[in-house]
Amino acid sequence: MQKVFLAFIIALAGCAGGIKYDDMTILTPTEPDLYAVATIQKTSSSSAPVHIYIEGDGRAFNNRGRATYNPTPHSYFMRDMAAADTSPNVAYVARPCQFVMDDKCSASDWTDGRFSKQMVDSMAYAIKTIAQNRPVVLIGYSGGAMISGLIIQNHHDIDVKQWITIAGVLNHADWTDFFGDAPLKRSLNLNTLPHISQIHYVAENDKIVPPQLSYKWTAGNNVITIPDAGHSSIPVIKLEFKD
Repeated sequence: MQKVFLAFIIALAGCAGGIKYDDMTILTPTEPDLYAVATIQKTSSSSAPVHIYIEGDGRAFNNRGRATYNPTPHSYFMRDMAAADTSPNVAYVARPCQFVMDDKCSASDWTDGRFSKQMVDSMAYAIKTIAQNRPVVLIGYSGGAMISGLIIQNHHDIDVKQWITIAGVLNHADWTDFFGDAPLKRSLNLNTLPHISQIHYVAENDKIVPPQLSYKWTAGNNVITIPDAGHSSIPVIKLEFKD
């Protein structure tokens, strides 16, 4: 049984742009181990790449550092980014258990298991369903960067033309170690970055994903710094898409 957070979805209505916030679709896989995923889609071309905006970790923890009961993001940032994209094919893809929660969801799915094989495979299913064999550009914010990288690494049947990250976690073992946090024991990790066209946007004043970590992971390659921005205060920016 799935529980959809209707009040939150209704609150998204009314924003003009590339996608319409009130057109949320729940993609439910047939495989019993995979999770339903909430998406907002606008596709009008049968051949153009699909720009897929992958949500971050959402509200995984409360102000006391304890796991929440509902990881649905309060920030509109990635939805705003997708809404500003005027490309013919655009999709916003939430993470499992955001906006829609079924009986499989537990706090582990948005804490230590947020990058588990089940989470990655569930997201890959949603992306394949949206793409319909078209090429894709994966745009991941925060923990969504890790999810997108793991999809590239583990799902070669998805034709990813470009990888874009925004304030992205690219190695969660380094990240948790940097802050002295518990390791994400149930999660897959990116030990090396995929060898595809990529751009990494780094927030200059990011305290959640510090720039020094971003530069370590990327060796300073393909990095664009967003000036005067923190992790949760990044403005809607114009991304550099590969032709």
